[in-house]
Amino acid sequence: MGDEIGLDVVKKRAVKGVAVLTGRTFVLKLIEFFSFGLLWAFLDPSQYGVFLIASATVNFLSYFADIGLGAALIQKKEVPQEVDYRTVFTVQEILVSVIFIIVLLLGPVLTKTHSLTHEGLMLLYALGGSFFLASLKNIPSIQLERKLEFGKFIIPQVLENMVYSVVVVFFAWKGFGITSFTYAVLIRGVVGLIAIYILNPWKPGLGFNLKSFKNLIKFGIPYQLNNFLATVKDDGMIIVLGGILGTVGVGILGTAKKLAEYPLRFFMDNVTKVTFPAFSRMQDDKAELEKSLTRSIFFICALVFPSLIGLVVVFPVLIAVIPRYAKWSPAYIPLIFLSVNSLWAAGSTQLTNFLNSVGKIKTTFKLMIMWTALTWALVPVLSIKFGVNGAAFSYLLIGSSSVVVFYIVKKYLNWSIYHSVIVPLLSSLVMGGAIFILRNILLINNVKTLVIMILAGGLTYLGFLYLVLGNSLVDDVKKIYFSVLKK
Repeated sequence: MGDEIGLDVVKKRAVKGVAVLTGRTFVLKLIEFFSFGLLWAFLDPSQYGVFLIASATVNFLSYFADIGLGAALIQKKEVPQEVDYRTVFTVQEILVSVIFIIVLLLGPVLTKTHSLTHEGLMLLYALGGSFFLASLKNIPSIQLERKLEFGKFIIPQVLENMVYSVVVVFFAWKGFGITSFTYAVLIRGVVGLIAIYILNPWKPGLGFNLKSFKNLIKFGIPYQLNNFLATVKDDGMIIVLGGILGTVGVGILGTAKKLAEYPLRFFMDNVTKVTFPAFSRMQDDKAELEKSLTRSIFFICALVFPSLIGLVVVFPVLIAVIPRYAKWSPAYIPLIFLSVNSLWAAGSTQLTNFLNSVGKIKTTFKLMIMWTALTWALVPVLSIKFGVNGAAFSYLLIGSSSVVVFYIVKKYLNWSIYHSVIVPLLSSLVMGGAIFILRNILLINNVKTLVIMILAGGLTYLGFLYLVLGNSLVDDVKKIYFSVLKK
């Protein structure tokens, strides 16, 4: 095929791609944040719990429908031929069809074990159908990724998320409950499929070449195995918790977990994506690595920590100011525990990202085994004994084990834990204390005073941070601006 691009074009598109993907992530998460904010007003915990259980079931099964062939095509040094694309398409569609049949067979089982209603069962089937629609987009998406045409690549994703958010909120507002998700996932799948084929036309066709399959599978299987533990740890556990906590419990826990992870998704993901190749290129220069790792973790923590602590202090006020949120009050204690877990993740995720970038993949694999084992050892037991709060506390304990990652990286590299983690943590705690005092003085009972309290907290945080760091804070902001945005 003649669609490959030269090295100079790759470099230009890669730089542009980072900016585009960063913007995409921010836009998508903002849309998701506001749509879920409305959904939590219209849905009850049980309905949201059904959605989480059904989604986790399909996500868990979908792992087995991707044996890494798509990633192998993207990674392939040689120009992929049409036979390569058709081989991957054929194998994936066979696997997707098998998974869809399993979803159909699992429906009645989950109805009994997880008390799924008819609406929940239809949602499960709709998610299976949307998974099939998504599989039809794989080859056009892979071709765009190989050409680094991220400007086109993000259009279907933005369209899908906008359509999904509007549809699910509209039907939830109209009182459709769980069925709102059913309509939304199917419409999203159709819109995304049409958009990707308009942007990058490709004629689907079946075919199989054994030589091509063997070459691709050599990379695909090891690549996919790296994701297996994370799938078991996350989606697998939600399915298990559905049987222990029920749909209401999963809805409460899932809501607290989503809120506690929003700051990570907003601020951390793009930093790790950009710093991975950067750390890889400078791995022989330890002095530069120390500065860059310290600076990048400070940047993440300086944004994530105040967001989490502020959220924990403000959450009771949100429930009081917005009556429709009162049903989520049981999520407060889980939110506190899960926020501590996210505090640990703000530092440890970038540290594991660093270990991968300098070739310590075996170390990170061992860490993932540790976290998976702790998840399966602690979460079910504490959930049975203490319910939703026990499940949330177990995640706090698991997150605290991240101290091992800090120790490992500190032995390898003399990065500054004080400047990157301790300083933003202390500043965030001061901010949290200030908001807490204001909360009690102002006796906030409307949105206006809530906004005033949040702004006062933000100013307190920045003021204390500047008090500790002085002009170095301004210098760091300038360096980040010129080194990232100006390149």
